[in-house]
Amino acid sequence: MGCVVSTPKNSGGNRRRPGSIGEVSVYVPGLRIPKPVDFAQSLGDYLSKNIVERLSALRTRIVVMAGQEGPTITRTKRKTQHGGSTLADLVQALGDYLPVLLGLVKDGSHLQYKVQFVWVNQEDDKEETTMSHAWYEVLSVLHLMAMLSLSQANLLLLPRSSSNDGHQPKVSEESRRASVDIFLKAAGYLDCAVRHVLPQLPAELRRNLPVDLAEGVLRALSLQALGQGVDIQLGMAIDSTKATLAVKRRLACEMVKCWQQAQDNIMNLPLTNGWGEKHCLFVKWKYVEAKAAAYYYHGLILDEGNTEKSHGMAVAALQAADEYFKESKKLCEAFNTSSPLSRNPPPWGTMKYLSEKIPKDTSSKVRINRDLYSYERIMETAPTLPDFSLALKPDEYQLPQVDSSWRTENIKVGQTDLSHLKSDK
Repeated sequence: MGCVVSTPKNSGGNRRRPGSIGEVSVYVPGLRIPKPVDFAQSLGDYLSKNIVERLSALRTRIVVMAGQEGPTITRTKRKTQHGGSTLADLVQALGDYLPVLLGLVKDGSHLQYKVQFVWVNQEDDKEETTMSHAWYEVLSVLHLMAMLSLSQANLLLLPRSSSNDGHQPKVSEESRRASVDIFLKAAGYLDCAVRHVLPQLPAELRRNLPVDLAEGVLRALSLQALGQGVDIQLGMAIDSTKATLAVKRRLACEMVKCWQQAQDNIMNLPLTNGWGEKHCLFVKWKYVEAKAAAYYYHGLILDEGNTEKSHGMAVAALQAADEYFKESKKLCEAFNTSSPLSRNPPPWGTMKYLSEKIPKDTSSKVRINRDLYSYERIMETAPTLPDFSLALKPDEYQLPQVDSSWRTENIKVGQTDLSHLKSDK
C-alpha cells in the first residue's frame, strides 16, 4: 500500500541550490526539505482534533525552519534570537515530532497509508518525492537528523582564530572531541534507518525511494561519519606524545576501511547531479587521502625492521603514500570545483601534519635507497596494508516510544476501511 508521486527536475523551482557552500571539513549532500501536509484533510475523519492539530503544528514548525535554513545551513553558523543554534533547534523540532508521528504506524495502523508526505530531494534527479506511507516520513526525518548532525560537525571543525593570540586558525580539542560524539550520533540515526525503518517499507516503495534515501547512500553516509570520526582520533593521536606508531597506523588503516566501504556502497548508484556527483568525489578523495596516511605509518613501522627486505618494503610503502597524497590533492581540487563550489578551510589536524611529513620522509628514504619507480611500479610493489576491524561504532539509536497522547486516542474507522476489513475476512 502507499502510492508514489515523483516530480521531474524541470517542473518547478522548489529545489534551491546554492552556487557555493563555503568551507567544507565535513560534506553534507544538501538537506531534503519537507513540504506542507494537510493532516486535517487526511486524518480528520479518524482522529481527534487535538492530535491532528498537534501533528500539524509540529510538522509545520519543521517545514518553516528547514525551508528558511536549508539553502544556507551548510555555510554559516546562524543563531536564533535567543542565542541558540538554528541547527540544534531544528534537530530538537524533529525529535519532538517523531514520537507523535510514530502513532500513525503503531500496531500496523491503517493510518500509516492516509497521508501524502512530500519531500524535496537533493541528490536525486527527481525534484521531489511524494509517498502515502508514514514510514517514508520516519525515514526522511531520520535522514534529516543525520544531515543536520553532519552540518553541526562541519561547523565545529572549521578552524577559528583565537582572540588571545595571533596564531594560525585552529580547531580546539574540545571541538574535536565533541565532533566525534556528533559523528557517532549521525551514524546511529542512519544505522537505525537502514536496520529498522527501511524494512518496514514494501519492496516496491523501496525501489521508488529517491537516491538520497537509497540503502547504499544511507550506509555510505554512516561510514563517512565513522571515517571522519577516526580521522579526528588520528589527529589527536598525532598531537599526543603517548600515542605509538602502531596506534597511528591502526587508526589510519581503520579510516581506509571506512572510506573503502563507503565507496563500495555508492559506486553503482545514479549519483549524477550536482550534490550527488560532489558526494562521490568527496568519498573518493577521502578514501585516497586515508590510504596516503595508512601507507605512511605502515612505511615508518616497516623501516624499524633490521633487514634489507623490510627497508625495501618501507620505501615502497612511503612511495605509495606520496603518490596517494599527490592524487588526493587532485581529487580535492576536483571536489571543490564541482557544483556547488566549495573550498578547503585553513589546514589543520591529520592532513596538515602529513602534508609536511609525507613528501619530506619519502624524499629522504628514496634518496638513500636510490630506488625510483614509475607510478604503476610503485603501486605494484607497495606492501599490503594490515587489516583491522573498526573500533568506532554508531550510537545505538532507537526510535522513541509513541507519544503518550496516543494512549487516549480512539481511532475511528472510515467507510472505505470497513469495506477493506470485510473483504479481508
